[in-house]
Amino acid sequence: MLRTENLTKRYSRLEAVKDVTLHIFRGEILTVLGPSGCGKTTLLRMIAGLERPDEGRVLIDGIEVSSPNKMVPPFKRKLSMIFQDLALWPHMTVKGNIKFVMEKNLTKDILREEIHEILEKVNLIGFNNRYPHQLSGGEKQRLAIARALASRPAYLLMDEPFSNLDLLLKEELQNVVIKLKKDSQIGIIYVTHNIDEALILANRIAIMNKGRIEQMGTKDELLSNPKNEFVKRFLRVK
Repeated sequence: MLRTENLTKRYSRLEAVKDVTLHIFRGEILTVLGPSGCGKTTLLRMIAGLERPDEGRVLIDGIEVSSPNKMVPPFKRKLSMIFQDLALWPHMTVKGNIKFVMEKNLTKDILREEIHEILEKVNLIGFNNRYPHQLSGGEKQRLAIARALASRPAYLLMDEPFSNLDLLLKEELQNVVIKLKKDSQIGIIYVTHNIDEALILANRIAIMNKGRIEQMGTKDELLSNPKNEFVKRFLRVK
């Protein structure tokens, strides 16, 4: 289980994240849903180890990895992160992007087999030798997911990765993420401002506003019993 306890992050007098406690199990998708500027990305960056919390802590499988006095490096956290801009390495092929983050002591046969398995999961078989500039937008997204899987993470953090895609392509990639959760038993925290996307993807949804979690639960729980006026308006509950 990945868990945050009372996470708080301040920038001067601004509290970007305020007292956030949440958890996610492997094999589950938790969507963090909220308007722009509500603290979603800052929360994700603290979980990833890219920002130090001013208060609270992050635990992964019972081990503290973040607190005001402790910061375990991102690469030692059993997690991968997909940024909004994808951050693919342009000078490396599809195979090179994936291979770079894999264990260095694998034999050639095992390496080839694992790369093939990862490419199969994201429907990129046959793209090994292409460079990122030779890929379509959807193919780049698939490569970003493939690279994130290459380090065998227990948890995957996704920061609005599909926000710039057309509806059809977005639906295809959402299906990839759902299948990935089922097949690989990875815990996925998916940040978005898109209500429909959150309702499609999530097992549970955490609704965030002004740095706080307003309400967390399944989509049925949130839609049938919104906790306050903000949740009701944001989810368009009549």
